[in-house]
Amino acid sequence: MDRRTFNKLAGLVALATLTDNVEMNAEQAASAAGEVVLQDEEFLVAFDPVSGALTRMEHKPNHWTVQRRPALGASFRMLVPIPNRRANFVLGPKQKASSVEKISANQVRLQWKDLVSEHGGVLPITFTATVTLKDGALTFDSTLDNKSPHTVETVDYPYFGDLNPPTPDSRVAARTFWYGNLGEDEIYPNFGNEKGYWGVNFPIKTFGAHRSLFCLIQAQTEGLYVEMSDPSLPYYLEYTFEQHPGVVHGGVVPKTDEFSGWPVHQEFRTCHFVFAQPSSTKKLAPIVMRGYKGDWHAGIDTYKAWRNTWFKQPHLPAWARDVHSWTMLRMNTPEEDYTISYKKFVEYGEEYAKYGVKAVQLIGWNLGGQDRDDPSQATDPNLGTWQEFHDSIAKVQSLGVNVILFGKLNWADLTSKWYKDELYKYEAKDPYGMRYEQGGYNYETPTQLAGINTRRRAVMDFADAGYRDIAEKEFKKILALGSTGWLWDEICHHAGALYNFAPGHGYNPPGYIYGGDVPLSAALREAADRISPDFLFAGEGPQDWLMQYFPVSETGVSATPICQYLDTRQSLMIAGVSGFDDREQLNDILLKRCVIQYEPFLYKGYLHDFPLTMAYGQKIDDLRRKYKAYLWDGAFRDTLGAEVTADGAHRYSVFVAEGGKRAVVVVNPDSDKPITAKVNLPNAGRLVMATPEQPEAHPATGTLQIPARSVAVLIEQ
Repeated sequence: MDRRTFNKLAGLVALATLTDNVEMNAEQAASAAGEVVLQDEEFLVAFDPVSGALTRMEHKPNHWTVQRRPALGASFRMLVPIPNRRANFVLGPKQKASSVEKISANQVRLQWKDLVSEHGGVLPITFTATVTLKDGALTFDSTLDNKSPHTVETVDYPYFGDLNPPTPDSRVAARTFWYGNLGEDEIYPNFGNEKGYWGVNFPIKTFGAHRSLFCLIQAQTEGLYVEMSDPSLPYYLEYTFEQHPGVVHGGVVPKTDEFSGWPVHQEFRTCHFVFAQPSSTKKLAPIVMRGYKGDWHAGIDTYKAWRNTWFKQPHLPAWARDVHSWTMLRMNTPEEDYTISYKKFVEYGEEYAKYGVKAVQLIGWNLGGQDRDDPSQATDPNLGTWQEFHDSIAKVQSLGVNVILFGKLNWADLTSKWYKDELYKYEAKDPYGMRYEQGGYNYETPTQLAGINTRRRAVMDFADAGYRDIAEKEFKKILALGSTGWLWDEICHHAGALYNFAPGHGYNPPGYIYGGDVPLSAALREAADRISPDFLFAGEGPQDWLMQYFPVSETGVSATPICQYLDTRQSLMIAGVSGFDDREQLNDILLKRCVIQYEPFLYKGYLHDFPLTMAYGQKIDDLRRKYKAYLWDGAFRDTLGAEVTADGAHRYSVFVAEGGKRAVVVVNPDSDKPITAKVNLPNAGRLVMATPEQPEAHPATGTLQIPARSVAVLIEQ
């Protein structure tokens, strides 16, 4: 019987079961079915005593029946390739549990032995899981004992065979953290196929834990929080959603239990890419689930509580803790234009000091220019001597402008002699022995812009201690130049590579490349601390766990400002203030408590090239200095704590000063029309209003008149 037929029959049985038990609540139904039950004030979860499948689950405070139909319950799934048959699965519903026992009032232990695979017969594999329900948290701990001669590549556990929305008319989205934003991907009532119709039997969506340690299953007023509860990232994990039997049309999910003779259900599982070698034992990362009331803020509060148990606050130098702005400047490209010499850099630095800009991110300063000769952090003789660059950095920093050197350590330029002679030894390779590549970027000349002579890069293996040593030596070249800090561009990813399957790297392949991010970051931080604890680490959109080492994150303006909500002390710097009258971008930066980074002529010009943008940006920062206790040092609460209505488009955010007083920033994004906004600030004290153009506070009510392309701040005194 193939999987689709099996699922269809299981679903039809589920429909009959539902009809028989329509008047029974979850607890009664579980008891009647002889299921093994865990429950507290938050959850009820039940398991089949024969198969070990998770058959029912309810989040009690919200009366959300998460897993509804027992016959669609699931236990686990494994991928165990065998010779000439990679697609050899072990399907949980076809296994009989060797034991399902309640070992305490809040724990169930499940075990499966001698697993029957689809095409490889019985395999000597034991899978053991302990499910704990304590203080409203449901934790799934599991261990794989693989005595077979085959590698167990993946384990799907826990596995929900019938993930239901809270109500049929709910809207549900998967929300994960990536690049300074809380992404949103609808899973009900619309479900798009992420992987392509040619690759899967059912529409599917996956979200990687290499980007986000949690996934919110978010409905309008409630949600489920799912966490890979190991911030050390021992291996790759995916949060996986799969819609059966498919959609009605477009992405529309059927709203009935059966459609065209097929059971309608959505699966949710966490897929652990463990690559457990033959004759090995692997403990899987715990998976923790919690329910919550509210929108994404409540879900992130749950993450924040766990994050506080392991996140170590990084040190920020005093200048980076205060209100300040950055700029960006490129010196050279891989097309050898040598735009700005090391000596000429001082001229730019003098202008930055004149405008009060506190930091410059300097790009293309190293050998070969931007995106060439990586990972080299040597100076380029075509721009001047090492000493000239060192002295120019010192001169610019003496003016009060911090020099931040841009670098990349992830890649090796395939065209470089260093790669051909040595670095190829540390490149990540796929299971077929082929190197993973990052596509490179194209600069300025027609030939390169057409992609004809692009310099592509090999992906370096951060799991390899030998390569981490090379990366540290290159980083020390930055330290020797005497800059105030550095920015690691593209720190957030390793292109399409997750593992290195090449042998001979000091570990049993494959090595999880993202697992080397933290050890390398820690080594670089230790090297910098020997020079100065104030040496600043910044990165392009580092994942949250890397913010322990890289407290400045460079991104675009996020749709959902999760970084600021998580911790206002984190410095989120917004790249791309490059418009010649960029008020909209600057208003959003004020709204979301971000740092301005000016980029005239796409970071190749002078600040005086766009006077309108500079003038307004300076007004924004002056306003933040004047009301620093609110707009900079205050806790960023997004939209929590106030309600704003208006007769036109608007956005707002709330800041809470240390003493509890509040400020509300209201933006009118319309390019032509003014708006009248009414701010409801419960139990407010005396209110005043200020704007970038009129920073002196004057008495105000909760009603604000805001011109087009403008912003107003209502402050409680």
